[in-house]
Amino acid sequence: MKNWILPLAALLLMSCQQGKIAYVDNVKLMDGYQKKKDVESAYQVRSEAFARKRDSISQVFQMEAQDLQNKSSEMSESKAQEAFSQLQQRGQMVGQQLQQEEQQLQRMGQLKMDSVVREVRKTIKDIGQAGGYSFILTGGEGGSVLYGVEAADVTEEVLKLLNASYD
Repeated sequence: MKNWILPLAALLLMSCQQGKIAYVDNVKLMDGYQKKKDVESAYQVRSEAFARKRDSISQVFQMEAQDLQNKSSEMSESKAQEAFSQLQQRGQMVGQQLQQEEQQLQRMGQLKMDSVVREVRKTIKDIGQAGGYSFILTGGEGGSVLYGVEAADVTEEVLKLLNASYD
């Protein structure tokens, strides 16, 4: 096991070139990015409109159920059961349709937010390349590399050493 530690350490030391390193506070960046705010705001508006639609449909459905309940005393038992069954089936169909609309709304919101994130990452990469940075790291919890020059990527060399020592 110790046979691969020294070559790995030497490889890592040789690979670490002095270069410009920067970081980005992702929380501050995203909170201050107007496009992200606009995407969230638009989603919120659509979400509130959907909630109003859902509530309106629910109220109409409750009124129909109450009306049927009042009229059921004048109907035969079989006719009342049939009417309640039809109302229940319609309610299930409407519920499923509303659920599908809500899922579609959420998917569209997520796609737009993913697009914003891709744009942010591309901009960070462009800044890294233009500014001559070797790395741009993210600040905050669990930081990660957002941009790195390919020449500094030693993943394959480390993987080869690890696999060689495993055999």
